[in-house]
Order: sequence, then structure tokens, then C-alpha cells
Amino acid sequence: MEIGSKIKAIRLRRGLTQEELATRCELTKGYISQLENELASPSIATLQDILNVLGVTLPAFFAEEKEEQIVFGKSDFFVSASGDGESTWLIPNSQKNEMEPIMLVLPEGGESETRVPFEGEEFGYVMEGRITLEVEGKTYTAKKGEAFYIDGAHEHKIINAGTRDAKILWVTTPSNF
Repeated sequence: MEIGSKIKAIRLRRGLTQEELATRCELTKGYISQLENELASPSIATLQDILNVLGVTLPAFFAEEKEEQIVFGKSDFFVSASGDGESTWLIPNSQKNEMEPIMLVLPEGGESETRVPFEGEEFGYVMEGRITLEVEGKTYTAKKGEAFYIDGAHEHKIINAGTRDAKILWVTTPSNF
């Protein structure tokens, strides 16, 4: 691990100059420069002082940073029953995120579970088939290529109104499936 380059990256994120960091740590600007260029190694006490000023704990500084996964494929997906259909969770552990996208497939005449009111919103895009949305006792129809948007405060469910499987990309925010 290159301690100096990591200190420099944190310092720059905090908007501090080498001189400001040095002053706050009671060190010289030259010493901070040597550290950042890997020409000197700090003692544990000095490193702790620097990290204190930067607002980083020693364990957090040495923790291995996991690269955030951006692209997800079939091996990442999780499938579960959903009413009469099947939900494919497109992003693993999306409960920790703001949005939770799933792919809902309903067989002919199939229905999703009734969604009870919650604080949030839902968006859907009909990829295949034709569906009926029942929202607070009213019905709405959407077909392939159409989208819907529902305030989560309304109880609702999706019914496949077509003669073949309906496939819906369904996104909830906040995550609550």
C-alpha cells in the first residue's frame, strides 16, 4: 500500500493544501511532500495525527476498498415467486440502494401480489404483453412499449390482461420489495 499517495488523495478530497495539513499536524510542508511522494514513512503516531486532521480512522485508512460493481449479469440475478408470476431481482442486495429494479413476468391471467401503501414511488415499463393496473379500485391498461408511474401511497397490483406472458421492468424507490 502506498501510504503517501493515499494521504494525498484524502487531503485533496478535503480541499487542503500541503501547507494547511502540515500546520494542523504541527509538521512541515516539506515533510508532507516527502510523505506524499513516498520519500518518507510516518511513525504510527504521526500517521494517526495526520489521519485525525483528515477525518479518517486508522482502520478505515487501511481497509481494502472494494471496487463498486457497475454492470450486473445473469449470474448476479436472483429469482423468486411473486404472486402468480416470477420476479427477477436485477441488482443483488439492492435493498441498500435508493432504487430496486426487478423484472416481473406474469403468465396469462396471472396477478402480482397486492402492494400495500408505502412511502415511495414505483415505475414500470411493459416490455412484452398487455397488463391491467388496479390502483385504489380503478383500472388502467398498459401494453408493450408503455410505462406507468404509481405513488406508493396507493394500494395496487398488476394483472396480465393478454394471452401470453407479460414482462414488466418494475422499479421501486425507496427499495422495499
